[in-house]
Amino acid sequence: MTFELRNRLAFGVSASCEVPGGTEQSPLHYSSCLGSGGITGKALVELQCEDRILEVISLRAGLRAPLISSLSRLGFITRPPHQLLSLLCLGLRKPRPPVLCGLPRKSDHPACGIHRPRAMANSSSSWELPLVAVCQVTSTPDKQQNFKTCAELVREAARLGACLAFLPEAFDFIARDPAETLRLSEPLGGNLLGEYAQLARECGLWLSLGGFHERGQDWEQTQKIYNCHVLLNSKGSVVATYRKTHLCDVEIPGQGPMRESNSTLPGSSLESPVSTPAGKIGLAICYDMRFPELSLALAQAGAEILTYPSAFGSVTGPAHWEVLLRARAIETQCYVVAAAQCGRHHEKRASYGHSMVVDPWGTVVARCSEGPGLCLARIDLNYLRQLRQHLPVFQHRRPDLYGNLGHPVS
Repeated sequence: MTFELRNRLAFGVSASCEVPGGTEQSPLHYSSCLGSGGITGKALVELQCEDRILEVISLRAGLRAPLISSLSRLGFITRPPHQLLSLLCLGLRKPRPPVLCGLPRKSDHPACGIHRPRAMANSSSSWELPLVAVCQVTSTPDKQQNFKTCAELVREAARLGACLAFLPEAFDFIARDPAETLRLSEPLGGNLLGEYAQLARECGLWLSLGGFHERGQDWEQTQKIYNCHVLLNSKGSVVATYRKTHLCDVEIPGQGPMRESNSTLPGSSLESPVSTPAGKIGLAICYDMRFPELSLALAQAGAEILTYPSAFGSVTGPAHWEVLLRARAIETQCYVVAAAQCGRHHEKRASYGHSMVVDPWGTVVARCSEGPGLCLARIDLNYLRQLRQHLPVFQHRRPDLYGNLGHPVS
């Protein structure tokens, strides 16, 4: 039996899933779900099977009833929609044998391709773990349209039960040139952040606004801005700000020159990790991920989740994006959350996308594919603590030997 699942409300994505009946040992199989990459960040249906209990999520109510009805005839138990807030099956390779599933409740489930040591399997039920949403957008110079797009994703994240939503660098706008960037920028107390504060209150969740074009108090003197990562709590209050310390002044063949310092000043300090409903978050931005000293400093200060809101280019993205994020997760034993810009912003600029969440083992547990959308992941801090206990790399460090880190290579 094959179900064709389509959504015309949002992204026009379809998935075909084959359900042949199955057995107690292998109750569900699938032939394909949005190609070989599994259900992606745009997918609107989650199917998770454990002990013959099938969980179904659909963002389009019209799909839910016929799908659940058909599966019920095969003898599967389907839970009510309001209970179905478990993790979307994002970016997983097609498992062998192919079992139709979302990310498993037990992280050592062999069918879902999550290869964690059994001794460090998740100890908590997925229903008890905080859910975070990672939003992927294509910002343009139109600030109000950008806000509308981001607000729709944030509201969807709240509807799905997320406690915290992450937006990418330049979520407010991406201008055509430095002069337009300066003209469109605002102070932290401006109208745009006021709208996001109201959105946080309305939705009742925290917001990571990763890379706001901020006019600081020195704007009149410098006529330059800061690339500022702003963290709002569920009451809309600013609880932390981090001004990007590493500015992206690079020339990549095939990608065009980037001179962030033409319009932007570097920040002067790191922000201490902030306690949130998902864990202690360390704030960074995009190009910062190339500097492991920063991520290690945040981890040593107590961070459990590192954030890299970004706008990677079309050349560095395929080459470096995922490997850098996974490296930062592995070396710090933190979750890494990276919301990304995607697609063409205007005639002068495009971004790579592929927003993702990486767990402390280095596994990509959630991923957006092409185009605007969101992906979801649960944060398991018990698993993080177990991993740090079993692999205590911070206890084995030799700071007496690393004194020259951070100096230019001679």
